Amino acid sequence: MFAEQPPQRTTARTTSESSMGKLVYLMNVSLDGYVETPDRSLDWTTVDEETHCWFNDRSRETDAFLYGRRLYEVMNAYWPTAESDPSATDYMMDFARVWNATPKIVFSTSLDRVEGNSRLVSGDVGDVLARLRAEFPGELSVGGPTLAAQFIRRGLIDDYRVAVFRRRCGRRVDAIRGGPVRAYSDPIGRQGSS
Repeated sequence: MFAEQPPQRTTARTTSESSMGKLVYLMNVSLDGYVETPDRSLDWTTVDEETHCWFNDRSRETDAFLYGRRLYEVMNAYWPTAESDPSATDYMMDFARVWNATPKIVFSTSLDRVEGNSRLVSGDVGDVLARLRAEFPGELSVGGPTLAAQFIRRGLIDDYRVAVFRRRCGRRVDAIRGGPVRAYSDPIGRQGSS
């Protein structure tokens, strides 16, 4: 099922870099390595309690979330008010508390503003990341394949934490731009069937 590892950093981190923020790619993908279906749907999976708790735990380790415009809009459409949703489960409420308390850095050239404890940034992703690593000593969690691809191409991702779901999406947006992903660290694969 897992044939190859995603690209790794091409250069070792120096001692001073080790005390700076670690960039982690945190994402869920289908068995065929995609994050959305051909019709751009993100509802190809149902995140159960076990999977949600896994993401909650990974999110608790995060000093800041790094998002592109699209994932920020998806997340910001629900999570800021999730604690007032009567249908939210305990583990969803837990994630809402973690997500709402954690700073969000949004890379976008099309947004004019972001809300809450989110910050809008633009410019060279390597330069922005260098400043963020100096500001946040712990983990920086990048989500979304488009933004992650910019870091991957430059060899800036320190760790991959991807939940693999046993479903196929078909061809649309792959988890690592340039081809579907075939292997991840700490995989989860308990959702549905292919």
